[in-house]
Amino acid sequence: MRYAIVGTGALGGYYGGLLARSGHDIHFLCHRDADFIKTNGIKVESCRGDFHLGNVKAYSSTQEMPVCDIVIICIKSTQNHLLTELLPPLIGLETQVVVLQNGLDVEEPAEEIVGKGRVFGGCCFLCSNKVGPGHIRHLDYGRIAMGAYRGKEGMGPRGDERTLNAIATDFMNAGIEISVVENLAEARWRKLMWNVPFNGLSVILNASTSALMNNTYGQQLSESLMREVRDIGLQLGLPIEEEFVRKLMQDTERMVPYDSSMRLDYLAGRPMEIEAIFGNAIRAADRVGAACDQLRFLYRQLAFLNQRQSKPLID
Repeated sequence: MRYAIVGTGALGGYYGGLLARSGHDIHFLCHRDADFIKTNGIKVESCRGDFHLGNVKAYSSTQEMPVCDIVIICIKSTQNHLLTELLPPLIGLETQVVVLQNGLDVEEPAEEIVGKGRVFGGCCFLCSNKVGPGHIRHLDYGRIAMGAYRGKEGMGPRGDERTLNAIATDFMNAGIEISVVENLAEARWRKLMWNVPFNGLSVILNASTSALMNNTYGQQLSESLMREVRDIGLQLGLPIEEEFVRKLMQDTERMVPYDSSMRLDYLAGRPMEIEAIFGNAIRAADRVGAACDQLRFLYRQLAFLNQRQSKPLID
């Protein structure tokens, strides 16, 4: 299958690089890095082995790219308004879209463009940063949980199971750990249990994952938020076991020191993925009358910082 990687950053550069290294036909949308990558390729420094790709098919616009069988969206959810321009040139009659983004219902903008039953979502458990043009540094993890997007109510079409399994096979052959999940919504909420505390608190408290886990109050705040997100998921009918809270805390404690993507965006003056991770979760909680006081408080703090950064206030 021919793949398009829409966004060659920390995530798209790493996963797309692994797919290209294993011999797949990969076309990278790179924007600012396109000319650099055409000349110099993509360099990946990884805890699982460094590699370099030469002769990369890199583009600055999807208008220059061929129609692809699979389009993998790796841009931040804050850029999803661009999909109405980015996606159409890549889409054929049978093209399927995979959305690898943080947050809840981030697949919806792609579904509005290509139609129901043609969109998959993936939750990426990955510690990776883009450290320069065409230069990715992979620090830890890399697993993906992928499934069919079935709408906010989870009642839409199941999608093409054969294509989903074929994508999973290609990823596994490229050295990417992947699991196909029956319930994408459950996988999304399990990922939110990590994203909400460790993305949100990393910005508000100006702290890496290790700084939060090495502090008694950081641990308490993280676990409390994690439990509230789990409680919302339970009220939505998702079977998230109590033990999963302890597992996430233990996994984070063992993780290499890591700056969350949200903190890096904030420090760089970029918009943060507040709506996808926090806003959509709050709206889901409100639909079922679930309490989300901590989540809502953190959301308002982050929204204040986001707005202040885009429109500086007079102090």
